[in-house]
Amino acid sequence: MTRATRPAAPGRPKDLEKRAAILDAAKALFPARGYDGVSMDAIAQTAGVSKLTVYSHFQDKDTLFVEAVKARCEDLLPSDLFLARFEGPIRGQLLRIARAFFSLITSEDAVNIHRMMSRQLPDDSHLPRLFWEAGPKRTTEALAAFLQAEHDAGELHIPDCALAASQFFCLLKGEHHAKLTCGCHDPLDPRAVERHLEATVDLFLRAYGPGRHGA
Repeated sequence: MTRATRPAAPGRPKDLEKRAAILDAAKALFPARGYDGVSMDAIAQTAGVSKLTVYSHFQDKDTLFVEAVKARCEDLLPSDLFLARFEGPIRGQLLRIARAFFSLITSEDAVNIHRMMSRQLPDDSHLPRLFWEAGPKRTTEALAAFLQAEHDAGELHIPDCALAASQFFCLLKGEHHAKLTCGCHDPLDPRAVERHLEATVDLFLRAYGPGRHGA
């Protein structure tokens, strides 16, 4: 009779921990140092893994940057916010999205990344395009899908959900985001921010509320 062999320990949880550590390092280093100022060696050192391990999870720095942007968006603007549950007033659902989005775009990391994109040369659209696809575009598409579901349920009346999603996010940014990225914004007043978010949602609903047919 042969001795029974012990099953190999599952490696997936450990792999997931390493991947999370690499992403955490990337989320911290890219906004702080800029894309060009971050090496895969620095990512590995900060994450406490080998450089080979970094490459085993992310094939190159571009891929890691994209995944870091996606992860940061998910941290502050989780995708389940865009699931149409049809529970409670639509105003409350839009306000939850508005608060999370505003927290994301006014976070230090997001402001630093935005400034980094603005410093790219006009003829070098490689990095800004990666950022756009991974962050703003994905987020706007998620909101558009949410709005379409609410439109189909009769909660909203929106002829063009992609356009409406872009309008909603642009309204939420207001002058706050522009002043933050320019470095001339005073500390945000939570009460003023809440008034801004509520006013934006109310304006959006006046344009796209269910009673706007033929308006």
